[in-house]
Amino acid sequence: QVQLVESGGGLVQAGGSLRLSCAASGRTFSRFAMGWFRQAPGKEREFVAAINWSGMSTYYADSVKGRFTISRDNAKNTVYLQMNSLEPADTAVYWCAADGNTAQAMAVTKDLAGIDYWGKGTLVTVSS
Repeated sequence: QVQLVESGGGLVQAGGSLRLSCAASGRTFSRFAMGWFRQAPGKEREFVAAINWSGMSTYYADSVKGRFTISRDNAKNTVYLQMNSLEPADTAVYWCAADGNTAQAMAVTKDLAGIDYWGKGTLVTVSS
């Protein structure tokens, strides 16, 4: 089992920045691809970013490319999502996820229920 706990969400003005963190405990963190997903009100949960076990490969949704950066620190069992130039459209609950498959697979999967582990989510609200 892997437990994931997100933190860092909150209220920010458009154009501002936030950094989300996801602390993992349980099974060996470095074995898992890690990702961030989000769900805005009235919309389906969608992929945001993913990173492979080593941190050398990253993937992003087109809507966040150039603004968000995913990273991980395997020594701290933590994955981060640095969010810059935030827009009201980024308002959503953000979930951290871990999967034994590849980060590339996490980025394209339509079967979110098949992802191995999820956190409980953290709310990000961007005001205009």
